[in-house]
Amino acid sequence: MKVRPQLPTLNSIYSPPNLSLFPQTLHPKTNHILLLCKKMALIGILLVGFLSLVSSADGYSRGWINAHATFYGGGDASGTMGGACGYGNLYSQGYGTNTAALSTALFNNGLSCGACFQIVCVNDPQWCLPGSIIVTATNFCPPGGWCDPPNHHFDLAQPVFLHIAQYRAGIVPVAYRRVPCRRRGGIRFTINGHSYFNLVLVTNVGGAGDVNAVYIKGSRTQWQTMSRNWGQNWQSNTFLDGQSLSFKVTTSDGRSVVSYNVAPHSWSFGQTFSGGQFR
Repeated sequence: MKVRPQLPTLNSIYSPPNLSLFPQTLHPKTNHILLLCKKMALIGILLVGFLSLVSSADGYSRGWINAHATFYGGGDASGTMGGACGYGNLYSQGYGTNTAALSTALFNNGLSCGACFQIVCVNDPQWCLPGSIIVTATNFCPPGGWCDPPNHHFDLAQPVFLHIAQYRAGIVPVAYRRVPCRRRGGIRFTINGHSYFNLVLVTNVGGAGDVNAVYIKGSRTQWQTMSRNWGQNWQSNTFLDGQSLSFKVTTSDGRSVVSYNVAPHSWSFGQTFSGGQFR
């Protein structure tokens, strides 16, 4: 004979009020009201528990934004090199294949270059894979189809796309959020151009990752604000040949890192120098 498990009683879940504080003889309607209150309290407890389970099951409702993702660049991501951020060879710059081209709504005219995003595939059990990826914005996905404004869209390097979705999916719904960028080594400054036209590419930026302002100082000059030429290439028209160079980098969260005398007075165009880093 099977013994049915004993279910918890109402009183084991909800402690009734101390009736010694009330008259011992109560009107039948009063007893009914007390029992009704106990039942309503139990329903409230169960409802709160249910809602908390739903919230945790959803998982991506708080702080996450809905978008879509596709992929490009081939199996080795060679087609992702270069790009609208000006990073050039993404392997040598340290970004690898964990990169994305952003739609107009996310690209912010290039100011989002270097920002990091955590992405998960959602609401498509047929094609989604478990887990999440973290990618760096390195390119622009021009308007046309899914990248049209105001769509939030990530065109991912193919190798990283395959970490969250199957190849045959082509396009999947995703949820994303901004996350801090973790970089090895210092911020890198690559000095291009020529005298009176110093074009500095800023890469490997930690923290917020997206650079909103750059300042330069020669050993014989004061601090000067650089103008953004394109992507993360920043320009100064001051003659700085033969001077050691310092840089100040400010990201979108308002934090700054100053790198003093990063480039020695003997620097030349085409060289890259490493400075401080966001922690």
